[in-house]
Amino acid sequence: MRFSVNKKELAEAVSNLQRAVSTKTSIPALEGILIRTDVGSIKLCAYDLEIGMQTTILANVTEQGGIILSAKLFSEIVRKAPDEIINITVDDKNIATIQSGAASFTIIGINHEEFPELPSVGDVGCITLDGEVLKSIIRQTIFAVAETDTKPVHQGCNFVIKDGVLDVVAVDGYRLAVRKEPVSISSHTSFVVPGKTLNEISRLIKEGNVEICPGRRHIMFRAGSYTLTSSLLEGEFLEYEAAIPKNFATEITLKTRELIESVERVSLLISDRLKSPIRCIFSEDEIKLSCTTAIGRASDTLPCKINGNSLEMGFNNRYLLDALRNTECDEVIIKLGGPLNPMVIVPKDGESFLFLVLPVRLKSE
Repeated sequence: MRFSVNKKELAEAVSNLQRAVSTKTSIPALEGILIRTDVGSIKLCAYDLEIGMQTTILANVTEQGGIILSAKLFSEIVRKAPDEIINITVDDKNIATIQSGAASFTIIGINHEEFPELPSVGDVGCITLDGEVLKSIIRQTIFAVAETDTKPVHQGCNFVIKDGVLDVVAVDGYRLAVRKEPVSISSHTSFVVPGKTLNEISRLIKEGNVEICPGRRHIMFRAGSYTLTSSLLEGEFLEYEAAIPKNFATEITLKTRELIESVERVSLLISDRLKSPIRCIFSEDEIKLSCTTAIGRASDTLPCKINGNSLEMGFNNRYLLDALRNTECDEVIIKLGGPLNPMVIVPKDGESFLFLVLPVRLKSE
């Protein structure tokens, strides 16, 4: 195998693929990046048995072949190559010579046939979404994905397509996020994509559309020159529609940035060591926020528009801030059913998202 390739393009591809390289495995091939030549290009692939990532970059190929090279070492060599062009030659004993300018490396590779084949999703219907829309969907739900594996299916986002609308849902037991987007598919389907997979595809999206092709056990994303294949999560996802309250005693309309800044100020006394809920009193067209920890007390007042009953509630400051920061709109409506009922946050205009945050039981002052 013999080819030459642009250093910048190769370095970017290898950097992206490294995130799908296995770090703890008994299969040496999975610690490497598979390189295969094609006509006028090379294909690179990494796979950790959960996520597989592939891409193609232009190259001047003079001899066809394949090799698996240590991802960590190959990445460092490419990154520190002195010249804009990198020349790679592989002999029949899988020994690779990498040259760039005056620098030359000879490293031992692995036969390309030892690389496991990526799973196929089969002949399935694909959904096409604008890349920026998909990134927004991921941003507005990923914060509520469960971090622990008490119920592994909740470590991902549930994609539900019904009547031409895509609902993407995340839940972790303390909050719930729902993002809605119209799609051109009317058939009913649902699948749960791991949070790690969604983070990776979000990083790969540059511009243009993204194709989403769900299979029975795996899913494939196509974004630009990259293809990402991932296992789907199995299990019964929360019946999220039943978890959303239908009746509310209080509605508050306010500017999102003002509430974020107010919560941030009151949260200055809270740390991992000094934990305390934010106390919120909703009454008389204002919100009074306060917090008390072992080092002192903080309070703030925020004007807003309130319709309904006065309420006093407590919230985890991080969960509240996560929801507010991901609204991506200037004004929101907060809906409350009672002091121990969840807070529901929706946009002032439209219904593109719904965030639900469970309250914290307050101790008396």
